[in-house]
Amino acid sequence: MTSRLRLYLELIRWDRPAGWLLLLWPTLSALWVASHGFPGWHLIAVFTLGTILMRSAGCCVNDVADRDFDRHVKRTAQRPVTRGAVSVKEALLLGAVLALLAFGLVLTTNKTTILWSFAALAIALIYPYAKRFVSMPQAVLGVAFSFGIPMAFAAVQARVPALAWLLLLGNLFWVIAYDTEYAMVDRDDDLKIGMKTSAITLGRFDVAAVFVSYLIYLSIWAVALVHIAQAAIYLIAVVLALAQALWHVWLIRKREREDCFRAFRLNHWLGFTLFAGIALSYLLVGS
Repeated sequence: MTSRLRLYLELIRWDRPAGWLLLLWPTLSALWVASHGFPGWHLIAVFTLGTILMRSAGCCVNDVADRDFDRHVKRTAQRPVTRGAVSVKEALLLGAVLALLAFGLVLTTNKTTILWSFAALAIALIYPYAKRFVSMPQAVLGVAFSFGIPMAFAAVQARVPALAWLLLLGNLFWVIAYDTEYAMVDRDDDLKIGMKTSAITLGRFDVAAVFVSYLIYLSIWAVALVHIAQAAIYLIAVVLALAQALWHVWLIRKREREDCFRAFRLNHWLGFTLFAGIALSYLLVGS
């Protein structure tokens, strides 16, 4: 049992929290904005645990879908499903259990959030297969990784206002930026096996596209939340996030694998910076 548990934890990338943190910070940011401050421990628990569970379920589905491709990619060749340590049936069963647990959390919110959760699940299931047919699958991932934003608004306000979709649009460009960095790590292997990624589609414009995507993301979030409780504090956070984005672009400029992977892994700090700016903005008004 201990050895199986270790394999399952490896399958869901338990030792790599950067993946679920990239999902968590924009979701918590949306919770704070929708609530005009602290949203309460119940919703924080629901969306934090739900984010971890759904990201873990997504890893299970993704590894099953990509198992024949992953064995040809240096970074993914030793994943549990790819190397045969975990069967396809086991991986899918684990993913289903995790998704059901996440749905159980959603059931403690409201009808609007429950209905939107089905759309979120559908997009999450579509993404692993988008890499075979879409030249920019990172855009599909962007929608999947940003869907916590409208769900957060739905949980707080029982509706999804235009602001939620604007924040989702901005966040989509952030996902394109950091997942293009991620795709740049595997570009040589992906070219050999015929996988479609933004790093391949963009070619020599990849670094410039990452930079522009960061700028669009931060511009949309800055403008959308310009009337936040303490705008000055939030705008300082935006500037700090921009400084991080520029550092990431500097890291990937030579397209070295290790530097591109490092830039990707550091992105959760950029998301945290914006969340901290939002939370602090409301906190100081209420104090």
